[in-house]
Amino acid sequence: MGRYTGPVCRQCRRAGEKLFLKGERCYTPKCAVEKRHKTPGDHQPRRRRTSDWGIQLREKQKARQTYGVLERQFRRYFAGARRLPGVTGANLLQLLERRLDNVAYRVGFTDSRAQARQWVLHGHFTVNGRRASIPSIRVKSGDVVAWKPSAKDRPFAQDATRSLGQRTIPEWLELDRTAVTVTVLRNPEPNDIDSRIETRMIVEFYSR
Repeated sequence: MGRYTGPVCRQCRRAGEKLFLKGERCYTPKCAVEKRHKTPGDHQPRRRRTSDWGIQLREKQKARQTYGVLERQFRRYFAGARRLPGVTGANLLQLLERRLDNVAYRVGFTDSRAQARQWVLHGHFTVNGRRASIPSIRVKSGDVVAWKPSAKDRPFAQDATRSLGQRTIPEWLELDRTAVTVTVLRNPEPNDIDSRIETRMIVEFYSR
């Protein structure tokens, strides 16, 4: 199955909460979750309750849609998290948070992860001075993420630079507003991740 290209607000309505897929629009009254509280599709009341498997599936889909990864990619992330020492669910979120497109979104270089993925694919960012064009690059402690020199003077980069500081920066990242660079201080911890994803449900889903 390919990447979803339909209206992303339907995904938020299906999840029943904001996944912040539309950037700044999600913070305004125009957000579809604010305007339309019902789930998309048939609005006839259902008498049967959602099964445990259905709840676990919905949580897995919510995590996958939040970070913008495909099903096969998500399975690989989960397999990698299971091999790491520690709690599998926490390891999974840590691997997803360390993606380059997520870092660009977290610090405010872009309005959404989808926009960050597009700009990374276009080669507008560097990691440790080298051009990066793969959104799934996994940053590590000591890495420095910055705009590519030729992209700094473009209008979209200048707009993003002027708006830096409006978003809360996670403690595992350090933003230098003067040089417009981001330094990875350490790996993210569960307390650093503000997403409301029940990783226990995801672990149970893949443990069936």
